[in-house]
Amino acid sequence: MVVCGDDALAHRIAAELAEVYRRSIVLVAPVAGGPDTSGPGVRLQHAEQAPPDEPTLIEAGVRRAQALALLYEDDEVNMRAAFLARRLNPHIRLVLRMYNRNLGRRMAELLDQARGHEETAESEGHDATTIVLSDADTAAPALAATAVAGTRKIVQADGLLLRAAERIPSESGDAGDPGLVTLALLSSTTHDPAGADGSDRSGRLAPRLLPDDAEVRAAAGHGTVVLEAVGHEPVPPRRRESRGASPRELLSPRVRWALAGVCAAVVALAVASWVTTGDHPLHAAYLTLLDLFAIGDPAVGEATARQVLQLLAGLLGLVLLPLLIAGALEALGAYRSAAALRRPPRGLAGHVVLLGLGRVGTRVLVQLHELGVPVVCVEDDPEARGIAHARTLRVPVVLGDVTQEGVLESAKIRRARALLALTSADTTNLEAALGARTLNPDLLVALRLYDDDFASTVYRTLRAAHPEALTRSRSVSTLAAPAFATAMMGRRILGAIAVERRVLVFAALDIAEQPQFEGRTVAEAFRPGAWRIVALDTSGPVASDDPEAPTPPEPTGLLWDLHPGYVLHSGDRVVVAATRAGLAELLGRAGADANGAGVDPYGARAAGSGARTSSESAASPSTTPSTSPGG
Repeated sequence: MVVCGDDALAHRIAAELAEVYRRSIVLVAPVAGGPDTSGPGVRLQHAEQAPPDEPTLIEAGVRRAQALALLYEDDEVNMRAAFLARRLNPHIRLVLRMYNRNLGRRMAELLDQARGHEETAESEGHDATTIVLSDADTAAPALAATAVAGTRKIVQADGLLLRAAERIPSESGDAGDPGLVTLALLSSTTHDPAGADGSDRSGRLAPRLLPDDAEVRAAAGHGTVVLEAVGHEPVPPRRRESRGASPRELLSPRVRWALAGVCAAVVALAVASWVTTGDHPLHAAYLTLLDLFAIGDPAVGEATARQVLQLLAGLLGLVLLPLLIAGALEALGAYRSAAALRRPPRGLAGHVVLLGLGRVGTRVLVQLHELGVPVVCVEDDPEARGIAHARTLRVPVVLGDVTQEGVLESAKIRRARALLALTSADTTNLEAALGARTLNPDLLVALRLYDDDFASTVYRTLRAAHPEALTRSRSVSTLAAPAFATAMMGRRILGAIAVERRVLVFAALDIAEQPQFEGRTVAEAFRPGAWRIVALDTSGPVASDDPEAPTPPEPTGLLWDLHPGYVLHSGDRVVVAATRAGLAELLGRAGADANGAGVDPYGARAAGSGARTSSESAASPSTTPSTSPGG
């Protein structure tokens, strides 16, 4: 497999494929593109330019490769390289990192059409689909959920919502309703500030993913992450986001009251003219307006009442002129303010301070806005990608360097509920977190940190200094790498849920490609700490040999409350929650079993060496996502 990229995500995916999936990787990266990926299975090839030219791709082995990941931050660079790779190898699997989701969907369709016209007899049996993902979209739901205490972890995919809730046990040890499935046991840092934070390199206090029932009962005092419910994604009504000012913002209250007084005086003069002169009411009002705007004839030789009313109307007209000018200036200023960035309102409280409006920050901002969470953004670059989104969503923005004194105060950090530090610089995020904790010791802080060891040290220090406050560390590349790496294996990834600094991946698998599942019940197919079947696709005919197992309903989609006695058949399609290593074993074993060299993971039978050799027969489902699993 070939991985091309110029940032940390490419190095993480290369390491993931080599260490977890045991694949031979060629990493094409610039000389100063990131940390040097060491370890067996990864060959680093330096590229002088992006996108890589044809000789570079040929030297990397694209013509013989099973899959190619293009992970440059520039969408155009990835597209140009994808067209070149498809021409060099029509049956190669392409995984593209693209920020523009609409363009990515069209790119996937175009590249798949090109594959259909160019594939030969040699390419039959190869999974040459094109999958477009976004690291920002993949990580945004987990990051947004982290910033809101009590908000469910959400994976959005194919019109479905996979909602997971983090539950902390009460003092009596009761964790409440267990939910549909217990996905993980949280580490002991909930009550132990000195413990590790559950990063990938942490020890015995790390979270335990996919525990069995006995382990859940034995883990008294530990929080859990449970699959609470699954439903169809609601379609929000399309509404037009106004970029201008509302009518109440056009004029200040003083100007509005002054204009109302002038109008009342005009009405009073019109009524007085009607009463004193005996004219028709409309004619009396007409004469009053003429006098008001100084375009009426002088009332020379007319009744005294008419002359007095004309003088009063002229005086009122002098008062009206500056009011009209003031109203016009205020309206112009209101429109300018609406087109500019909003400032945090005075009484704002209970909001989330979002630091950084790059690719990731922008996606998280949209997620928080959809959840109805008040947000104040902090950004030092007025030309940042997310500034336009913040202006459209009418979200307050503070422009300034967060490391400078007074910037966090301008974002009302003292009354905020959480801080999300999502810049690409670990030191900036840490400095912002330390400054925010000084101003608000009880603040929930979520940091975007790349290095796991550094994140673990920061977490323990902050927990020890502020034991009553919540602290979380998140890495975008860590959250996104499993989805990209598994897409390289040709599987459809529904999404991922972060459990502290570990990741649970939801994938759709065909039982026909997993012979070790065939003939087993759902309970027997469960392997603690590795994988668990959480749903069954009922869109096709299914049957069970267990007379006590309920008959699945009529074809309606996915059945999530699955009976543990249901017997799996070769025609079934299931949704599996798995760890990265567990899913890698499933995918690797599918290829081995297809070649007659599989080993039963449950120890019931053995049929060969059990080596994790790949096979193109372990193809992905016919439909693949064209957008990020994060939404």
